Amino acid sequence: MGDPASAKLPTDRATRFLWPVLTVPGTAWLFMLFLVPVYAILATAFGNELDFFGQPIPAWNPFEWDFTVFRSVVEESLTGFYRNSWIRTFVYCLMALAICVLVGYPVAYYVARLAGRTRGLLLALILAPWWINYLTRMLAWTGLLENDGLVNQFLGYLGFGPVDWLDGNWWVVVIALAYGYLPFFIVPLYAYLDRIDQSHIEASRDLGANMIRTFTRVTLPLSRIGLLTAMVITTLPMFGDYYTNTLVSNSPSTNMIGNSIETTVLSGFSRAEGASLVILLSALLMVFMAYYLLITVRAGREA
Repeated sequence: MGDPASAKLPTDRATRFLWPVLTVPGTAWLFMLFLVPVYAILATAFGNELDFFGQPIPAWNPFEWDFTVFRSVVEESLTGFYRNSWIRTFVYCLMALAICVLVGYPVAYYVARLAGRTRGLLLALILAPWWINYLTRMLAWTGLLENDGLVNQFLGYLGFGPVDWLDGNWWVVVIALAYGYLPFFIVPLYAYLDRIDQSHIEASRDLGANMIRTFTRVTLPLSRIGLLTAMVITTLPMFGDYYTNTLVSNSPSTNMIGNSIETTVLSGFSRAEGASLVILLSALLMVFMAYYLLITVRAGREA
């Protein structure tokens, strides 16, 4: 009779190569969907010619690229026209992220560790906003916050005058960003908190630590990567957001970098500037993503 181990060897080898082969079409498809748009943006940003209608002609040959517009956009971003948009983007996103952490972490912790039988219902409520289009939810908020909306009507019943919520208020933009991206923060953090081994919590309590000490010394450190993941997933789309600001403010005084990109692209005559801004924003987000990957790999080696 043959050795059973040798009989399984071909099957194991085939299985080992099967899944990588199956991933090739999807990986190649996603890779192309990334490379082609990025190269189109680079060709538009570094093109130096305009057509009859004043539209930039993409320079598909990299040897013909002209970096004049890109250098100008970098200078304008550091000290000129776009500087305030970058500053607002950083400030608004950091403030909205802080709200997401303060609100989202307790919610994710409760659902993952304490909810019990109501966990399914609470998860459904957390995921419910994803059943409705983001723009639709924001439009609903604009309806509530209009001068004759339900919020001002309620304030009138309480004896307060109407508030111009949608009149270029930066704090309304921050609250709207936090509201819109809060589910993106809660869901990955919940998934990570749910995977924490209950034995670690029980060991901490057996050693005499109270609930607060167990949270600060055990749960919070163990959820550090999950918290970082939730922050990255929330922040990356938030930096490029433009429609939230447009709907709840629509004022140049609250413009973020996404609004500047929208304006330059829609104007037609400055699409090269818009493409250059996209390159700068993408480079910035890649730095954040690289830091996240570095921390994740390092944590995986330590585990």
